[in-house]
Amino acid sequence: MIAIRSRLSLFLCFAVLSTVILPARGIFAAEMVFAMMPNSDTLDGWKLRGPKFMSKWILGAAMIDPKNSKKLKVVESDDSNIELVNTKKGGVDIYTEQEFGDCIVELEVMIPMGSNSGIYLMGQYEVQIIDSYGKKINKDSAMGGIFGNAAPKINAAKKPGEWQKFLIEFKAPHFENRKRIKPAEFVKVELNGQVIHERLKIENGPTSGALKKGEFAKGPLMLQGGLGAVAYRNIRISIPRQ
Repeated sequence: MIAIRSRLSLFLCFAVLSTVILPARGIFAAEMVFAMMPNSDTLDGWKLRGPKFMSKWILGAAMIDPKNSKKLKVVESDDSNIELVNTKKGGVDIYTEQEFGDCIVELEVMIPMGSNSGIYLMGQYEVQIIDSYGKKINKDSAMGGIFGNAAPKINAAKKPGEWQKFLIEFKAPHFENRKRIKPAEFVKVELNGQVIHERLKIENGPTSGALKKGEFAKGPLMLQGGLGAVAYRNIRISIPRQ
């Protein structure tokens, strides 16, 4: 078995340990950009939602298993091409130690045929990851759907085994005296360069698979790992400059 490094660190903007201020973009006037970068032998900067022995998360380079299109094959990768891979069904979710409120999440994801995962903003609000390529029925459980809330405007899903890019502009719920005065909002969600959601307010609260009960001003980015094989790469989280 190939030894695959399994450590991630949450660093400031690529491999440079500094904060980068970017020009006006999306919902922010200025940004600090965080990126997930590899380091050594543990999942540093991340937490598992469950016991370690159940985790299927490793670092490596993923591809469709040539012997089985419903599985991923993972090989050792060089430092320029690190992917966070959940190798098979039955594992646990993984989430960042760092917490975020308003943010822009950019990432790429790849799944094998028939697989299922999810991107949870603040650990609470799910953008569905599933094999929806070529399907005519569009619902909230389709690729890019806001699970329990809204179907994507169009089916922009690519074939299993192809890398797919998300850009998610998100606003956290606002509170006053512990009472929610504004719901969470997906300002815009793009899948593979096509807009699939705009100005979607989440009035009914978190997704059923949320990390915690209730709603909060900040929370981690969580990736679902219990329902199938999936690979993520180039994860960037931009936040307003303080």
